[in-house]
Amino acid sequence: MYLGSGGAPEGVLAAAALQCIGGQMQGKLLFRNDDERGRASKMGIEDFDRVYDLNDLASGDVIFAATGVTDGGLLRGVSRSGDHAETQTIIMRSMTGTVREITTRHDFSRKSIDDV
Repeated sequence: MYLGSGGAPEGVLAAAALQCIGGQMQGKLLFRNDDERGRASKMGIEDFDRVYDLNDLASGDVIFAATGVTDGGLLRGVSRSGDHAETQTIIMRSMTGTVREITTRHDFSRKSIDDV
């Protein structure tokens, strides 16, 4: 079960990940003030009480990718040692159910961190 609160972009990201692993989700827009409600209206949203399902938020052949920045329950954060760094990424595709985990070693002796 996924339970959370946040903005619409965060909801779409969560829906994309859940779509890839066969999960379910419902979401509803929660407005903090009239300005946010007005912005939603300008974007064409008319029903402020609508409950969106997973396919409303992420449909079709969805590909989700995330790289850990700080340590979390799913991914390790960036670790640095000397002139190297290591990152962990997960990539998922809804059509095939494929889940890939990639560990990448970045060699800063060959490329500047400023070039990243």
